[in-house]
Amino acid sequence: MAYSPLELSLPTLRPNLLLPAVPLADKNWFRTGGMARYFAEPVQPDEFQALLAYAGAQELPIFILGEGANILISDEGFDGLVIRPQLKEIKRTYYDDTYDLVETQAGVKFPDLITWCLENNLVGLEEFSGIPGTVGGSVFINIHYFQFLLSQYLVSAQVIEKTTGIIKAVDASWFNFGYNQSALHDGSHYLISARFKLKKVTTGEALYAKGRSTEIIRHRTSRYPTSHTCGSFFRNFHDNEVTLMSQGKKLIYVAYYLDKIGVKGTLSHGDAIVSYQHANMIVNRGKATTADIIALARTMQQLVLDAYGILPQAECRLIGFKQHPLL
Repeated sequence: MAYSPLELSLPTLRPNLLLPAVPLADKNWFRTGGMARYFAEPVQPDEFQALLAYAGAQELPIFILGEGANILISDEGFDGLVIRPQLKEIKRTYYDDTYDLVETQAGVKFPDLITWCLENNLVGLEEFSGIPGTVGGSVFINIHYFQFLLSQYLVSAQVIEKTTGIIKAVDASWFNFGYNQSALHDGSHYLISARFKLKKVTTGEALYAKGRSTEIIRHRTSRYPTSHTCGSFFRNFHDNEVTLMSQGKKLIYVAYYLDKIGVKGTLSHGDAIVSYQHANMIVNRGKATTADIIALARTMQQLVLDAYGILPQAECRLIGFKQHPLL
């Protein structure tokens, strides 16, 4: 896909903020995908506002990119504006004798936020150690690990409205959080900053939490691939989608079915292969294209459908496809 340079008519934008024809393969974990028609990295909320105004005037589709850890980008790229926020302020305010509030902007990498909190004797977010992504992406998906959900810590936020550019304050209930779900999924608002309520601890307790963080990362590394993947490719099934039971509960875990049909570490297409560590994770061994990953995912879907009569659905976000590429 070829794009010509764009003449900007927004004097408020700093030079080279909006760039044409920018590759995206080096900006996501799968390391695949084509170019963004236009690409920008705003460092201030007013730049974010100006970019939204321009995209609206030009009728450009918008995609907000974080670390690219839960996405698969079409080999044709994204025919619109990709915004990768670089808003990276973190500040702390008093809440009460037990808790403080940490306000962090959307472009902060979540592992960096965890480190900042532990260094400032604030605990809670270390439960999400080892999960890649920015604050914006983490709130978007409501990251989770075992019984912990990010929504348990978020108390308020600032979001920007896509059509007007208005920045407004919202409380946690506005997000209508669920498992892998938030109100941000409808694409009408984007995160500017989030405020988390975290417990104040002593230096000794913070050191203990750092040790727990290290152990969580070790545990995740032993169970999951740590690069060239989007994490879980398919979502778990809903109760009403499955009939198999175990110990009185529905078997909703898609990895269970993929394990049973024997794809782990063996099923591949081109340089895309099902991880040997986890049956629901696809890995790019180095030279896979998005088309390879899609072909492999379709085979996985068909095998589960043939064996169990149920069709896995993507949890990985599919970006830039003109048509839905899976079964």
